[in-house]
Amino acid sequence: MKITDIKATTVTVPLTAPLRHSNGAHWGRFVRTIIEVETDEGITGYGEMGGGGESAELAFAGLKRYLLGHNPFQLEELRFKICNPTASLYNNRTQLFAAIEFACLDIMGKKLNLPVHQLLGGKVRDQVPFASYLFYRLPNEKGEAEVRTVQQLIDHCRELKNQYGFTVHKLKGGVFHPDYELECYKALAAAFPQDKLRYDPNAALSVEESIRFGQAIEHLNNDYYEDPTWGLNGMRRVRSMVRIPTATNTVVVNFEQLAANILDLSVDVILLDTTFWGGIRACIKAAGVCETFQLGVAVHSSGELGIQLATMLHLGAVVPNLAHAADAHYHHLVDDIIVGGKMTYENGAIQVPEGPGLGIDIDRDKLARYAELYRELGGYPYDRDPSRPEWFPLVPNDRWADPNA
Repeated sequence: MKITDIKATTVTVPLTAPLRHSNGAHWGRFVRTIIEVETDEGITGYGEMGGGGESAELAFAGLKRYLLGHNPFQLEELRFKICNPTASLYNNRTQLFAAIEFACLDIMGKKLNLPVHQLLGGKVRDQVPFASYLFYRLPNEKGEAEVRTVQQLIDHCRELKNQYGFTVHKLKGGVFHPDYELECYKALAAAFPQDKLRYDPNAALSVEESIRFGQAIEHLNNDYYEDPTWGLNGMRRVRSMVRIPTATNTVVVNFEQLAANILDLSVDVILLDTTFWGGIRACIKAAGVCETFQLGVAVHSSGELGIQLATMLHLGAVVPNLAHAADAHYHHLVDDIIVGGKMTYENGAIQVPEGPGLGIDIDRDKLARYAELYRELGGYPYDRDPSRPEWFPLVPNDRWADPNA
């Protein structure tokens, strides 16, 4: 079998409301680049990649000459062809390769009539549990769905819990002053005393502020304390002073960083992202290292549509040491580009697909509709906040939004 073509289509799919984070916002929609890898046997595989609100079509077009004629089963050879570590000093293609890997695994599964999880060692669970992903939100175009006050946050969490069955709640912070977000976090704990909590300010806090905040929540039912500050050394200092497991998806996202973390421990839980790490197989390899050294693992979300969600589900299915609920932005989407519409949650979990390959298919009408919407709206800067057009954050930050505004 040989690859004969790769096609990339950029789509934008609306969210229920703009989602705020420490560096800016998702501006009421996700921008994703969908790829289709075609073969000489008529089998097409699907992949997906984000890009901080921007298209990656041109980047994939530049890889076409690497792919034509390549056997999609020869993934390790393709990895070095695209992501040679020395060549990557000049052009880091790890995330591009991840989307291509998704498509090649999809092709393999369709060729062999097997789900991807069977190609990766077989599943150890039939469904993957997820945490709610709570964001402070700007009002949508109808002036609705804002999350700014403590009561709005509690009401939003209760709505998600009732609708989807979540029992783990993650608050994406770093937007308002830490004292205000501490009030919000404590209120969540009081409102949902049986549920686990996570706090993630996206590395916006200083080490000292991270320690102060962490010590103030030690008595709560914390799952982990995610990226309160930037850098392995900063996280190490926080870990030495706060009795909550630390977690990251920012400072341990490759094997060099994983080795450094193991040699001088800074982070207890590694959040594996099928895009950031360069594919499902790299995440499984990293999970094996974590299993050896007794580090926790979870699955990180980088703003997925159904194709990438399928990769997260197949990853979650085959990793024995997945001891934490996965993250997903998925419930914030109003629609998806896959046949059948959005995947469904049941008791806070989603079933692992059992169809050949990734177990999903593209809805061509929706792909065309949301590609046209992207052409109308264009991209957006992930690191800007539409409600504060002249603002940009420092690291550590001290330029907080006003919760009364």
